[in-house]
Amino acid sequence: MKINILKKALEEGKTVFGPFCKILDPAVVELAALAGFDFVIIDMEHGPYSIETVQQMLRAAEARGITAVVRVTENSETSILRVLDIGAQCIQVPQIATPEDAQKVVKSAMFHPKGERGMCRYVRAGEYTAIDKAEHFGRANENIVTIIHIEGVSGLENLPSILENDGIDVIFLGPYDLSQSCGVPGQVHHEKVVKRMEEAVVLAKKSGKVVGTFVETVEDAKKWEKIGVQYISYAVDTGIILKAFQQITRGINGN
Repeated sequence: MKINILKKALEEGKTVFGPFCKILDPAVVELAALAGFDFVIIDMEHGPYSIETVQQMLRAAEARGITAVVRVTENSETSILRVLDIGAQCIQVPQIATPEDAQKVVKSAMFHPKGERGMCRYVRAGEYTAIDKAEHFGRANENIVTIIHIEGVSGLENLPSILENDGIDVIFLGPYDLSQSCGVPGQVHHEKVVKRMEEAVVLAKKSGKVVGTFVETVEDAKKWEKIGVQYISYAVDTGIILKAFQQITRGINGN
């Protein structure tokens, strides 16, 4: 069974960085790896991915030695099971607001005794039966990283009870959805949003959880790293490319 290099890095206390991906071509995963990112997030929630294209992105990630996290469309047993069966080792689940939501993630992602993940060894995750079933079913739990999105005020208010779930590895604070929940949609630097996020970081770290968030500038990445955020999603592939293109055209046009 392949070692989960992202999980190892987080357990060692390292800060890791990676972009969200919405572009379907596996080359974008290779580019992220060649640039030195630690991971990519394959975005099924807001991106155009099918389960087949996600599988190709996973293969590209493995070939280049970068971790592919998959953000599933929703907190459902089927959504989580399918990406794990095709070989994802890290899942990111949106819209978690209650301890029951968090427990549902664990139940869907883990085999017994932690959960009730559907069992099949004739899948990519089980190397199509090339590895012993005892190894696949026995060791899969310890190799998976579960990341949950806290994206609203209700999720933050329930955070103490959510943190009691030892099957959750990373608490991801979604600043954009949180800004909307705080009544200041899109204003991710508003004091209401920042204050609540900072409080959540302190609380989660006291419980021994890794904290993640989304940033769009190097300055914000450094700021949240200093505060204690360890899993930092840096922007989105489409936006990164657009910005680079704009810099070139503005330079050519003298703007």
